[in-house]
Amino acid sequence: MAACFHPKPTINGEDDSVILFSTSSSPQGSTSPSSSSYHSPPPSLSSHHHSRTSHKLTVRNLSYTIHLKGSIPDSFLHLAQKPKPVEVLKSVSFVARSSEIVAILGPSGTGKSSLLRIISGRVNDKDFDPCSISIDDHLMMRSPDQLRKICGFVAQEDNLLPLLTVRETLIFSAKFRLKGMSSKEKEERVESLMQELGLLHVADSFVGDEENRGISGGERKRVSIGVDMIHDPPILLLDEPTSGLDSSSALQVIELLASMAKARGRTVLLSIHQPSYRILRYISKFLLLSHGSVVHNGSLELLEENIQRLGFQIPTQLNALEFAMEIMPALEASSPKLTVVEDKDSYESYPRVWSDEECNRIQQRDYDDDDKRMGNFWFFSNLLEIMFLCSRFWKIIYRTKQLFLARTMQAIVGGLGLASVYVKVRKDEEGVAERLGLFAFSLSFLLSSTVEALPIYLQERRVLMKEASRGAYKISSYMIANTIVFMPFLFAVSILFAVPVYWIVGLNPSISAFAFFTFVVWLIILMASSLVLFLSAISPDFISGNSLICTVLGSFFLFSGYFIPKDNIPKYWLFMYYVSLYRYPLDTLLTNEYWSLRNECFSWRPGNMCILSGNDVLKSRGLEKDTRWINVGIMFGFFLFYRVLCWIILARKASTTTI
Repeated sequence: MAACFHPKPTINGEDDSVILFSTSSSPQGSTSPSSSSYHSPPPSLSSHHHSRTSHKLTVRNLSYTIHLKGSIPDSFLHLAQKPKPVEVLKSVSFVARSSEIVAILGPSGTGKSSLLRIISGRVNDKDFDPCSISIDDHLMMRSPDQLRKICGFVAQEDNLLPLLTVRETLIFSAKFRLKGMSSKEKEERVESLMQELGLLHVADSFVGDEENRGISGGERKRVSIGVDMIHDPPILLLDEPTSGLDSSSALQVIELLASMAKARGRTVLLSIHQPSYRILRYISKFLLLSHGSVVHNGSLELLEENIQRLGFQIPTQLNALEFAMEIMPALEASSPKLTVVEDKDSYESYPRVWSDEECNRIQQRDYDDDDKRMGNFWFFSNLLEIMFLCSRFWKIIYRTKQLFLARTMQAIVGGLGLASVYVKVRKDEEGVAERLGLFAFSLSFLLSSTVEALPIYLQERRVLMKEASRGAYKISSYMIANTIVFMPFLFAVSILFAVPVYWIVGLNPSISAFAFFTFVVWLIILMASSLVLFLSAISPDFISGNSLICTVLGSFFLFSGYFIPKDNIPKYWLFMYYVSLYRYPLDTLLTNEYWSLRNECFSWRPGNMCILSGNDVLKSRGLEKDTRWINVGIMFGFFLFYRVLCWIILARKASTTTI
């Protein structure tokens, strides 16, 4: 750990950290930008910003190094050589104050995004230096989670749910992030924020994406900003907010940020590529990076002076920033000589150095204080999270017509089609073989019918990673809500499939056997849903995820005992027989069909000699005992097992995500 610096004493006995972590519950307004799509706030709201507490973000000697891992071929070719670490940032220092917009510029690969992600706390604990970043002269002594709570971070990609409206997107964000507010206060906060962002005219329009028509790209970017501003962070960080936007939309976004910075006293940091002349006038300070080092920190006028000191003349058709990009090597070589400190008090609040022991002791004290503050609110908060997530899940399922209709039609058409092939199967030796084939094909159909949910899970995963990493809700709440919403939906699907198959085929006429058959079909679909959810958590994209699902299901079917008897399976593959999702429901369906018909004969020899009874059918599969409920317990265990695995993987990814 690097040496830490002692913070400046608090003035007038006030504890700035209390103000820093507080969240305003009052509606907010802003001075509207010049764009015609924005709406002027009422005077009562615009005057509120005078009481806003000012903040100062100080970054001092921030360095960041990536330790690369060699690939397998490289490890064979260069056994004695290790990949050299890459210095992404080298002793970066600057100060950003309230009501300012600081733009971070530089060629591609200079560490702009890395700098923003470190300041926003989106970095591993081992890579986080708590002594390099301070807010209001208070060092970030804890883990990066502390910065995640203080700073709003808007990633370059707009990770939003396309089937929610703008108002619903912000309302759900308010429900997750503003747990201490009443419902009315949350609605007022959302209405005020939409007014501030110029989104009132599209409040009830779907967000949309490439496949679903929705709002424009500039409006979608403003929604992304609103999602990360809903908790009113004092510091807002944006990674290339104008990327992919036309010049007019880009200008509107920068105008909006400038208005919010001044009206609400926010500190805004953003990375940007070659801003236009009209955008430059809204930016207070420029931080120019080259190869991870600062070559300029200050105003545009200061950059022009530095360029002139080097003997260069800025062409009339270029602004100072565009020309600086062309002479970057010269600026980088002479940056130590041209450094001018515009803010004389930038680093005066660090009179002495803290030792490593002091840093560790204060970090441990902060964690102990957090543990003491934990109370019964944890359970109530989790319950609310689950309720809000259930509501959002239901809206998405209802509006995802392709999933809703595909599952419904698949169950009806599949059930009727399968039943039409096996109409009134006879109770003889051929009928026994046909029933076994029916159960095997039904299993294959039901387990593979949930693959269409894979792209939806993959789309939701990025939103989940973003929201969970910001502390909006817990991964466990997401998994519980997903289970609660999908269980009744999948139960309805199982009924639509089971009714035509069971009665048209003519299976065991007992009502209890039919009810148990439907229950098993439901469990099969639940197992498949959990498996797809788990595989979507470990799959990088749809193609690899679909291939993985087909491979896993094919392996399970092969070792289910239907094609190869258990005794003929090689010992080194025998474990697949026990973990196969096909084996237990297949045995359960057979037991349910023939257990009450154990003494009924299905094939006779001349002389009234029974050669195939229900008991013989069960014995041929090794089913000498009624293990239906044991198998039900195992299937339910698979359902829970894959969801727990999914929860562990998603929780791990959320803790390390940089979204």
